Amino acid sequence: MVDIEEILDAIRSNRVRVTEHAQEEAEDDGLPIDEVFLSVDQGDVIEDYPSAKPRPACLIYGRTPSGEPVHSVWALDRNSGWAVLVTIYRPDPARWVDWRRRRPKS
Repeated sequence: MVDIEEILDAIRSNRVRVTEHAQEEAEDDGLPIDEVFLSVDQGDVIEDYPSAKPRPACLIYGRTPSGEPVHSVWALDRNSGWAVLVTIYRPDPARWVDWRRRRPKS
């Protein structure tokens, strides 16, 4: 399980790698990366991906400084202490209940 405090420590220590995919998604959704970082500070881990490759990851729900919901997927290399921002997106209300739980598939 990835601990959000470990992700926050990496962010505060500038030990973050942003994937090209995450950068593209941020641009597509009009989300500045620094606002994504801030969303983690008040965020919660809502899904855990312990079997993700090449390292465990988690989905964090947070809010931008303007209060908009944002989801970000983070992986953590515990050996180096670096966090990887895998992807980010604005959650689709048709797919999420209260931004924290996926809606059941019909």
